[in-house]
Amino acid sequence: MLKAGNGETILTSELYTSKASAEKGIASVRSNSPQEERYEKKTASNGKFYFNLKAANHQIIGSSQMYATAQSRETGIASVKANGTSQTVKDNT
Repeated sequence: MLKAGNGETILTSELYTSKASAEKGIASVRSNSPQEERYEKKTASNGKFYFNLKAANHQIIGSSQMYATAQSRETGIASVKANGTSQTVKDNT
């Protein structure tokens, strides 16, 4: 999961079964998060807004929370762009 500076979770991913897989996922977020074209903006069946961050091969790297408005989704994307290249990693193993 990717957290903003205030500790709020802004992107969640699959659960990784190995540290090596998790490190690859982190590297993918770092390389793809600055790129606008990697964000797939979606609307859920309940009318809430969310986004997926995708890799170059179109696989989903992570998904956002649900947002009440399209504008708040844009703010979430901006936060992932700002925090996605962070070198700070918390290892919970």
